[in-house]
Amino acid sequence: MAGVIVALDFADAEGALRLVSQLGESCRFYKVGSELFTAAGPAIVEALRNDGCHVFLDLKLHDIPNTVARTVRRIDEMGVRITTVHASGGRAMMEAAVEAAGVSCGVFAVTVLTSLDDSALAEVGGHNAGTVSEAVLRLAALSSSCGVRGVVCSGLEVSVLRSRFGPTLELLVPGIRLAGDDAGDQSRVVTPAVAVSAGADYIVVGRSVTAAADPVAAMQMVLEQISSSPS
Repeated sequence: MAGVIVALDFADAEGALRLVSQLGESCRFYKVGSELFTAAGPAIVEALRNDGCHVFLDLKLHDIPNTVARTVRRIDEMGVRITTVHASGGRAMMEAAVEAAGVSCGVFAVTVLTSLDDSALAEVGGHNAGTVSEAVLRLAALSSSCGVRGVVCSGLEVSVLRSRFGPTLELLVPGIRLAGDDAGDQSRVVTPAVAVSAGADYIVVGRSVTAAADPVAAMQMVLEQISSSPS
């Protein structure tokens, strides 16, 4: 069964840890993104780990290889389970990140942000960028050759990546929404069931749980969907 990661997209540690307490044993894997990490720093990672949770530190690093390597080394020392770099940072940067991470922290390369569609990608990448699907496949192939543990993609690209790479590349899917939820600022969203049946290894659920009137009930709905989905 795919792993479920809840995105702690909060402005402070208090709100984030309140949700962690609410969800209890129904979720033991959390994403800390740029907003929360900027507000709370390494202390939020330590607090989550002390509570027995795994941490996905989603900073989407994109810098020169030496800077990224030094940052990933520090992330590994914090006991983070998964971290991210941008595949568009290139081969040298990704290889430096993988080497710095060692064996305990998995480096995942972000292919194309789930907020981008074909039109938005063309604006930032020019006419040679191709479609989102083409760009995802190209960047995933580069990432795989650099030794990353997995890639971040939307649920719409999971099946073609699974077909191309088999089990050798783990697939982490953000932009997950329960049926009927507002897509918000995301362009390429799918339900938990669709992502898992396509072959996702991890799904990241944010506002569908964190902004729900009853986060515990919403989390149960996510778990029920993925447990009943063929994978």
